[in-house]
Amino acid sequence: MVRYILRRLLSSVLVLFVIITGAFFVMKAAPGGPFDADRKLPAEVEKNIKAKYHLDEPVWKQYALQLESIVVHGDFGPSLKYPDRTVNEILAEGLPVSLLLGVQALFFALLIGVPAGLLAGLKQNTWLDYAPMTGAMAGVSIPNFVMGPLLIYVFAIELQWFDAANWNGLGQGLWAHLQTSFLPSLTLGLYYGAYVARLTRGGMLEIIRQDYIRTARAKGLAEKWVVVRHALKGAIIPVVSYLGPAFAGMLTGSIVIEKIFNIPGLGTHFVTSAFNRDYPLVLGTIVLYSSLLVVLNLVVDVLYTLLDPRVTYD
Repeated sequence: MVRYILRRLLSSVLVLFVIITGAFFVMKAAPGGPFDADRKLPAEVEKNIKAKYHLDEPVWKQYALQLESIVVHGDFGPSLKYPDRTVNEILAEGLPVSLLLGVQALFFALLIGVPAGLLAGLKQNTWLDYAPMTGAMAGVSIPNFVMGPLLIYVFAIELQWFDAANWNGLGQGLWAHLQTSFLPSLTLGLYYGAYVARLTRGGMLEIIRQDYIRTARAKGLAEKWVVVRHALKGAIIPVVSYLGPAFAGMLTGSIVIEKIFNIPGLGTHFVTSAFNRDYPLVLGTIVLYSSLLVVLNLVVDVLYTLLDPRVTYD
């Protein structure tokens, strides 16, 4: 297991290097520049600004300087549009917000998806199977940018139960936080909850046909204990393998949700920086997202071995 983790870490470094390289040169190939939208600057002022941020250097040298700053110092440099702030500071400010939104969305996905999938798997080909799976199909089919406004209209405008535009962190109190985070978390979690439900149903249908489940029933064990003690662990294995990419998808997919609900997370900074051609901030966000995806996939692989003894890594 230790050797496997070390190999994965080494391969992850290579993956991140490729991502940094690709993202940097793609950004540089895009038309426009970080100061094109500003009012026309005097030639001398523009020259000094470009010299300050090394934008007057050849592209290969800009890449070398950026790579050295990231690898050696862990520093993405100053933001081009917010010169009084560094990219690290902006990311440190937005990451906790996006992580909190992602964790809450994951909670909703599991809370909705796992019970629905278990019920559908245990009651196959009955209305208790058809109803959750129909809902899951709807959840997969309706995109977030449609689901979000629908939930806002019903729960924020008509019923006025929740606030849809003013994000409050946990520092404002739990109830104030739930008032503003419930709808975006639910919107993001419904899509992934639909996949969790389908995976859980498939896992349960496979497990309940296994010989050891028949043996447990033949010994007279009550059905609920057959499910809880024997079937449940195996049924959620597909869900566990999906959690890593799902959580990473929630973080990256929260870009749309953050714009709809006016949430000051990484997604908002990423969209704004892309429009502003703020190269360091775009690169920092991409690398952060990629690092989270790599780490989460590794964690899921390790958890997979704990749930399924048949899986080993040499």
